[in-house]
Amino acid sequence: MQLTAFLPLRPVAFLGQVILSAVAGLGGQWHFRLKDLGRVTADCSAKAVPIVTVVNVLVGAILAFVGAVQLVKFGAGIYVADLVGIAVAREMAAIITAVVMAGRTGAAFAAELATMQANEEVDALEVLGLNAVDFLVLPRVGALLFMMPLLYVYGCLTGLIGGMVVAAGMLDISAAAYMDRTLDALTWAHLGLGIAKSFVFGALIGMVGCYCGLYAKRNAAGVGVATTNAVVVSIVGVIVLDAVFAVCANALDI
Repeated sequence: MQLTAFLPLRPVAFLGQVILSAVAGLGGQWHFRLKDLGRVTADCSAKAVPIVTVVNVLVGAILAFVGAVQLVKFGAGIYVADLVGIAVAREMAAIITAVVMAGRTGAAFAAELATMQANEEVDALEVLGLNAVDFLVLPRVGALLFMMPLLYVYGCLTGLIGGMVVAAGMLDISAAAYMDRTLDALTWAHLGLGIAKSFVFGALIGMVGCYCGLYAKRNAAGVGVATTNAVVVSIVGVIVLDAVFAVCANALDI
């Protein structure tokens, strides 16, 4: 598959092909199997829940511990709920979940497609008249795009639970008081910002993983390089996009 002869323009051309394929798919002209979509969706959602749970619970607990150590000096321990709630909803749940999915699912996408490229399976699809972007990329990007917001919401809940456990243990704050304070601190703007981030992060991770896999070198070393590049580029991209979101949110006073 030759998107363009110019390597610097290849990612732009790839993005354009994914967008055109997605528009055609929304019109009912998809060319992938629903069985493949279901398999990828399960891998992006249910199978990722254990690691997302552990990481977000620990992040929420760490935020609560750091906040409690500082706030208790001023007799404002109850505000640890505000700290954890806002930090988790606006930043940490989206970022940490995205990093986990980049290392888990994005790397899997890259390794799978790179192996197919090395075995010339992608060329075989092209010979059969199946476009690799339509058949391989679109279901993976779509699954990650729509599952990331759900994982974000779940990450928020588990992060709040981790913070509540630490607050109850260190500050003797009851669960009812903690949740009441959290509900007062959180607004729909915080949650909306986090959901918007999760959509963008999901699309980024999916496309980077598929891109690195499709354009991997056709040997065993190429699979490892593609997997490494997918994880590194995805994580760096998530951090850069989060900084852009932060600037935009500040400009919009969100």
